[in-house]
Amino acid sequence: MREMVQSDYDALCRILCDEEVMRAAYESAFNLEEAQNWLNRHLKRYEEYGFGLWAVVLKETNEMIGQCGLTMQDWMGRGILEIGFLFQKAYWHKGYATEAAIACKEYAFSVLNANRVYSISTFAAWNRQISLDVIG
Repeated sequence: MREMVQSDYDALCRILCDEEVMRAAYESAFNLEEAQNWLNRHLKRYEEYGFGLWAVVLKETNEMIGQCGLTMQDWMGRGILEIGFLFQKAYWHKGYATEAAIACKEYAFSVLNANRVYSISTFAAWNRQISLDVIG
């Protein structure tokens, strides 16, 4: 995993603009402007917090296949540290989300000294629950 950069925009669009992928986490796919705004928010999070959603890349090809990382979220009126992830559909059910989320959890506790880390999931994202259960 590494910080996303502007040149990841096309790969990010393959995730964020895919209706099926985004239905698993959000109400619908993003348009191109929303995808750029998403990338901009994470670039700012790197500066502000030192973390955000990172690009998950294949070691063999350096292809960005997803994103996983830590974000500060407002939940029930308080700020919480959350692990989040989204992957291209071709890479679902192959262990990438689980491996990346475990690395993020370890980073949160060992580097950021977090007391707790959350992952917020909706009913629509029930497929993700498998990964959430595995990472603890």
